[in-house]
Amino acid sequence: MSTDARKIRLLMALRGAGVSDTSILGAIERIPRDVFVPDAFQDHAWDDMALPIDCGQTISQPLIVALMTQALELHPRHLVLEIGTGSGYQAAVLAQLCRRVFTIERLRPLLNEAERRFRLLNIGNITTRLGDGTRGWPQQAPFSRVLVTAAGGQEPPKDLTDQLAVGGVMVIPLGGDYREQTMVRLRRTDSGILREDLWPVRFVPLLSDPPQQVRSA
Repeated sequence: MSTDARKIRLLMALRGAGVSDTSILGAIERIPRDVFVPDAFQDHAWDDMALPIDCGQTISQPLIVALMTQALELHPRHLVLEIGTGSGYQAAVLAQLCRRVFTIERLRPLLNEAERRFRLLNIGNITTRLGDGTRGWPQQAPFSRVLVTAAGGQEPPKDLTDQLAVGGVMVIPLGGDYREQTMVRLRRTDSGILREDLWPVRFVPLLSDPPQQVRSA
């Protein structure tokens, strides 16, 4: 099957699974997922499945990327904070839909590779940082939207909710037990944070230890 055919099959699957925002489908169509997938898994680059990447991490299933992006309710003027750059695929999709993405990764090899991919694809509205994602990026706050790609325990990190603008939205998996996590949408209002539970998920935990300068495998 050709790459174009695989891409069309994926887009149809996303539509069938509830991704109705055509701008998000367009972003997924434009961003070549194969650039973010290791050589050993190129045959599955356009399949709707998570795949291994370096440092024991994964590139998320396209459906999860699309649904989380849709839950953010993005606008072209938004400034978005992403916690957990990983392969860079989610950030690349977000960058098609907002003004700028600020993305934080704690593993240097992953960040280096993601930055290389952004340059390769000539994506100029992503700013990267090696650091502890639980602390956010106070120098760039407040953010219109915050997307967290790891499970934040029972409650979201306070630093992240503090950096969310009034009227802003955060999408984050919450739940201490790997088997009992929920994707949650948080809205910041003048009077506090409103929580909306979306769907069950399974994500690795959000870590707050120092950035890791580990070698790439």
